[in-house]
Amino acid sequence: MKKDIIEIRWHGRGGQGAITAAKIVANAAFVSGYKGVVMAPTFGTERRGAPVFTSLKISKEKIYDLSPITTPDMVVVLDHTLLDEVNVVAGLKEKGLVVLNAPRSAAEYRFDGMTVAVSDVTKHAVQAGLPPGIVNSGIIGAFSKASGLVDIDVLVKAIEEEFIGKKPEKNAKAARIAYENTEIAEREGR
Repeated sequence: MKKDIIEIRWHGRGGQGAITAAKIVANAAFVSGYKGVVMAPTFGTERRGAPVFTSLKISKEKIYDLSPITTPDMVVVLDHTLLDEVNVVAGLKEKGLVVLNAPRSAAEYRFDGMTVAVSDVTKHAVQAGLPPGIVNSGIIGAFSKASGLVDIDVLVKAIEEEFIGKKPEKNAKAARIAYENTEIAEREGR
């Protein structure tokens, strides 16, 4: 994705860590040479389990536009069941990227004209030794593989720093397993 500002919207449920995942990617992007990094968490009356989202903009140049993202280049979805509740692809640019935590293959998801990347992050996190439902570190691995924006090693280091005292090695392992097990499919049309 060669453009000035890359806009990424993260969708999850309250308590899944979508905001933490976006923050980790923001920190790693800055370390990787992106001079412009703006994360805009969305808070409201959300409660555990309710749909939430956050926005992340990254650029090689300083970002002056702090407005909310309405037309993202990519969306990252921490819970595939959100597809039944929220139009996660609303405003997604043509030929955009959907990164999805789901147990099914990428071929089973119909987002015409989009690239779809799927990893069963929930399963991979458990394989890494995390409790069921901890998916924010694993989705970062899927994001890295699908987008190619930030190297997995830089992201793993950022994960380890974020989770000091909270199983950093298991969170890093979840990201690496998800990275290695991300399936990418491009869709025609739109």
